[in-house]
Amino acid sequence: MSIPNLMLIFVVFVVVIFFIVRSIRNNKNEVVDAAVEVDDKTYTLEKMIKFVKKRLDEITKINLYDIGLSEEELKRRKAKKYELKKALKGCTYGDVNDKKYVKELIYDLLSKEYGVNETNISKAIPFDTPSLLSAQDKFDILIHEYKKTFSYEALGELIKKYKLDTLKYVAGETKPCYVITSDEIDQIFEEENLNLAFADKLEVVVQRIYQQYKGYSSIDEVRDMNIDGVSGGVSGLPESFLSQVAQTDGDYLKQAMEAKVPRACDAIWIMFGGKSIRLEFLSFGTESELKRVCQNIYKYNNPGQLSDTNGYKINEMKDGSRVVVLRPSMSETWAFFVRKFDTKKATLEQIVKYEGKEEAIELLRFLVKGARIISLTGEQGCRKNNNVDGYHRINL
Repeated sequence: MSIPNLMLIFVVFVVVIFFIVRSIRNNKNEVVDAAVEVDDKTYTLEKMIKFVKKRLDEITKINLYDIGLSEEELKRRKAKKYELKKALKGCTYGDVNDKKYVKELIYDLLSKEYGVNETNISKAIPFDTPSLLSAQDKFDILIHEYKKTFSYEALGELIKKYKLDTLKYVAGETKPCYVITSDEIDQIFEEENLNLAFADKLEVVVQRIYQQYKGYSSIDEVRDMNIDGVSGGVSGLPESFLSQVAQTDGDYLKQAMEAKVPRACDAIWIMFGGKSIRLEFLSFGTESELKRVCQNIYKYNNPGQLSDTNGYKINEMKDGSRVVVLRPSMSETWAFFVRKFDTKKATLEQIVKYEGKEEAIELLRFLVKGARIISLTGEQGCRKNNNVDGYHRINL
């Protein structure tokens, strides 16, 4: 073989080795493919959600055998990769520990790789201009601050402190109802006069990103609270109806939109203290977002596919909550009910409040002691289960 051919082979060999080494080094350090291009929309929630999705996808799909790791480092990376995959799957089942793990990773990605700081974080949520904050922004901030002291009792403490579970009249209603309005959230936020540190602001942003990426949208934090239950899509006008009206009666649709008639995707209710309370200030925004939540919230232990043929599913979540999911054409719209069992045991004296309750309680005690068959009926949320869910639940 001639010398020129040997030199050519040597040059090709050196070039190939160079590219292989550079590829291994890039994979080993897990560097983002390209630097973050900063523009006016870089630090918006939409852009950050895309970055988090892409980055987590890179971390979970990287081939660890191609990056020249030592045996000890390979084991460590494999364990970390497996833990992340497990957390990404478990957090969709309502596992608060997996949720915490994923949120901490998102926090690190935003602060260390994406460059979120005190100056640009207000482009995601306008913390520095309270007048620009939406009711959902203010609610998220309030829940974050209350969780520091009350943990998962945060929502209950907020409701009790400001007496939000009382009957009230709202515009367009002829009867009083249980509802928490945007005006009430605005007033509470103003009274609290919170002063957030950068870490608190970033945690609020991380929660918003998480709930749009892996969580349950606007109800993600609400579902974790110690309340009786939460439901969505169970009232309001369904999207199918609005589409049909738009084709036949445009004037009616225009009037409905001007009157801000609630849609099904705006319907978020909680059960608190036996009362069904509508969270008027929260919304899923679109039917597709409500559909996404319905398709994910029942998936624990693989109960089967929710399809047009099988239009409902009854299951439980990781924390023991009972969940019922409905979809068209079984129902008019996508909807779900989550019944939680976090409430403290109530006594008969707390449950029976009407005049002459002493006689009713005494009669009930004798019926139970005599092992008589008792039938208690009533509407959803009237606390029937506190009485009949086993004799041990009754304070005799």
